[in-house]
Amino acid sequence: VVGAPGGLVALLEGLPDPRHRRGIRHRQAVVLAVAIGACLAGARSYVAIGEWAADLPQEALGRLGCRWHPTRRCHVPPSEPTLRRALQAVDSAQVDRELGAWLHRLAPGSAVAVDGKVLRGAVGEDGRAVHLLSALVHKEGVVIGQGAVDVKHNEITEFKPLLEPLELAGKVVTADALHTQREHARFLVEEKHADYLFTVKGNQSGLLADLAALDQDAFSPSGHCDRPGPRPA
Repeated sequence: VVGAPGGLVALLEGLPDPRHRRGIRHRQAVVLAVAIGACLAGARSYVAIGEWAADLPQEALGRLGCRWHPTRRCHVPPSEPTLRRALQAVDSAQVDRELGAWLHRLAPGSAVAVDGKVLRGAVGEDGRAVHLLSALVHKEGVVIGQGAVDVKHNEITEFKPLLEPLELAGKVVTADALHTQREHARFLVEEKHADYLFTVKGNQSGLLADLAALDQDAFSPSGHCDRPGPRPA
């Protein structure tokens, strides 16, 4: 999955490298793969990523494609300054898109959940808490796409940009009541050829009243109408 054909390193090799060619010792794909591995292991700073890389055994460094030092006869991990410069220079949005698509191929699933969260302890350049809207594969919980919610907007405006690059044909997209919008439903059915399952609450009072007035027989045997009142035996 990491160094094999079609694996993580191969995916990252296809990304443009904005660094100046002169003096490069570590391939960008390797630097990014090391950083991703460190973050998955819990690293939350450049220093922590560098320390994680320095502690890797030779087998792991080799699988990640780290540079072979001919004199020292060993694989050498990228240093903290190298990791910092590469991560600051790369197009993070493109990395996120490519990585999400790759994860989606590994864990395709049949249902995708859209969910927004404010990250605890994460602060943006404007001093505000970071708010992300993410698309996750049901059951596995794999994030296949995410984007920051602009402080001037809300999750509703980020729904379409988040899902637009994803392959959703034949899948079911679930979301909470905030996204129970006609445009969202139309986008999923007509443009993405997907189905949807949205929660209905008081923000769509007319729709909620219409659903509450439906007889239970209007639903399929496997359906469930969550409203008070007697249910058929």
